[in-house]
Amino acid sequence: MKFIFATLLSLFFAQAINAQNVMISDQFHPNEPSIIMNPKNPAQILAASNINNYYFSQDTGKTWIAGNLVSEENGVWGDPALMVDTMGDFYFFHLSNPPSGNWVDRIVCQKTSDLATTWTPGTYTGLNGTKVQDKEWPVVNTTNNHIYITWTEFDHYNSTDPLDSSRIMFSKSLDAGDTWTSAKQINKVDGDCADDDNTVEGAMPAVGPNGEIYVVWAGPEGLVFDRSVDEGETWLDEDIFISDFPNGWAYDIPGIYRANGLPIIKCDLSDGLHRGTIYINWTDQRNGENDTDVWLAKSTDGGNTWSAPIRVNDDPAGKQQFFTWMDIDQTTGYLYFVFYDRRHYSDNQTDVYLALSKDGGETFINRKISESPFTPNPGVFFGDYTNITVHDGIVRPIWTRLQNDQLSVWTDVTPSEDIFTGTQEVNPNITSLETFPNPASAKEKAYISFKLHKQAEVSISIFNSSGKLVYQQLTQKKLRFGKHIIPIDLRKTGLTNGAYFYTLNIDGKKSGKKLMVD
Repeated sequence: MKFIFATLLSLFFAQAINAQNVMISDQFHPNEPSIIMNPKNPAQILAASNINNYYFSQDTGKTWIAGNLVSEENGVWGDPALMVDTMGDFYFFHLSNPPSGNWVDRIVCQKTSDLATTWTPGTYTGLNGTKVQDKEWPVVNTTNNHIYITWTEFDHYNSTDPLDSSRIMFSKSLDAGDTWTSAKQINKVDGDCADDDNTVEGAMPAVGPNGEIYVVWAGPEGLVFDRSVDEGETWLDEDIFISDFPNGWAYDIPGIYRANGLPIIKCDLSDGLHRGTIYINWTDQRNGENDTDVWLAKSTDGGNTWSAPIRVNDDPAGKQQFFTWMDIDQTTGYLYFVFYDRRHYSDNQTDVYLALSKDGGETFINRKISESPFTPNPGVFFGDYTNITVHDGIVRPIWTRLQNDQLSVWTDVTPSEDIFTGTQEVNPNITSLETFPNPASAKEKAYISFKLHKQAEVSISIFNSSGKLVYQQLTQKKLRFGKHIIPIDLRKTGLTNGAYFYTLNIDGKKSGKKLMVD
């Protein structure tokens, strides 16, 4: 009941006030972080950052141990991508720099079965002469523990030769990462090798409720999608178009060394109303180079058709939101997003925001989770992404921060109830909001006390734990400047024992708190 109540309240309040940021590490110039939680034991979380840093927590991210990944045969060269399988084993996928091969010539998989105490030496896939293998992402099929991975292959990285091309590759492991199938190309339209808008890049897989494999990437055709229903043996005859990518997937953000809007794909495997829905999240500059936004598209028919882009950030137009990531809480089907945000500033100061949708991506709440802004330096590489992992109401984002020319990676461990029930950014119309007694007896009165900073129209609405309006105390009643105490006769409301919440809508700005009745 507590989790349901907190989630429903999130529909009304967009900003938590007691963020609990935790610095994971500031050693070895960490950037481009990744993070994954073990759904069998959510206390266990693995995180990583460029180039070979890993971090492990056994208390849901409050404290961390750090280490450096080593692969003597394959080398470790960044692009950390993490996964946990159905046995609870963690995987660290990365690029290579082998002592007897070529730079980034294969995709490497290393696994730990003892909570990051030891790691396997590493297996690999994709080796194809001197061709570059880049930007990998894995996913596990939870019905059979098979692992699927997609990435980009370059004939020659950064080549401008029109005869050189880039391709989207696929491989799978049926034995928990010990061996891999030969890599196969799945895209139908190749890209160039410039590592820019016309390169096919950012391939990411997801698994559907019946074992379907879904893949998204960006390239010269915009955002495109492919699908396999036989574990990657065969794919669609044509790539499916999702959305255009106005101004391309590689764009500029002031103060950032390099930025991109490459896509993230997830599928709802919960038992909720939106089971089977495929979601794709990205950023682009369709509204102008000074107005980068976070977007979502969704498909309810296995990827055959897609919604128009839905804007996730809820601020007025004209500010920068970038480096998004998305996850689904598979216990509820709720969508969570993390991204950098400059809505409050006219310069390059940057906050970190979290967004939540509990209605299948129709509506979103946004809240700031970073305790203070930072200002990036274009001479310092931030990497290419943030990340977030969620399970059963535990929300753990991860991001890179620059402070005094020092890079660090961070998470937030705010309890889920605080995430969802925190108030908005300070309501300029009100202070001193209190409820007493709380809990209150169903046979007595409760009082809402607050101080108005100006004359305003005030509405007070009470909702039950299902989000249904159960009582309206005031409706646009004009109240004077100063302190007010509003009595609520609980005998007249008919409220029974349980958890409720109320909102004060004051000239269009909401504030509110819990109301417990016993």
